[in-house]
Amino acid sequence: MPLSFRSKSHSNIAFGFFNIESDMLLLEKYFFFADDFCRWVKQMAKEEDSGLKNFGHQVYYIADPNDIGDLMGAIHGMKFTGFIGKLYTLFPFPDDPKAFKQNPEGFATRQVVRSHIESVSKIKDISIEIYRDDQAKIGSYVFDKNGFHELINYVWKGGYPRWKDEVRPQYVIDMKECIEKSPNSFFKGVFSS
Repeated sequence: MPLSFRSKSHSNIAFGFFNIESDMLLLEKYFFFADDFCRWVKQMAKEEDSGLKNFGHQVYYIADPNDIGDLMGAIHGMKFTGFIGKLYTLFPFPDDPKAFKQNPEGFATRQVVRSHIESVSKIKDISIEIYRDDQAKIGSYVFDKNGFHELINYVWKGGYPRWKDEVRPQYVIDMKECIEKSPNSFFKGVFSS
């Protein structure tokens, strides 16, 4: 489930997984797969400390909140609107709350997820940036170092409700290993909390 995270640019924003059978993440109106996020972080972590680093990437962008849908309505089985509602008709919230765990094989649903998001979104080019003054930016969203570390930890843990059986996809494990070897001071202490 997406949680509220503090950004420097937009105050509190939503970030996270929104369906346990998909490994897609949302960042407000940006949508991308978790392995994309992990790849972006790895690319950043491999860079030395030398000021601004800028990487271009693409995300799905849904401008209209009605096209995004009502997450809480879909979770409770009451309102299946927009893209999120469609996913919950395909992959409903489990009847047993104990089964509410992020599927580490959520990548297996990508073809279906893509087919539905492409009908309500646009592809948007964004930049992923890290700055010398301990800030990072994803598109228009700016985070301080601690805030960005919280996003990384969220993905590492499998968000809320965490990875099923504490099993993580390999791309998440690779991201952590890359961060732990990073020469970039921005990534020091990511997993210390």
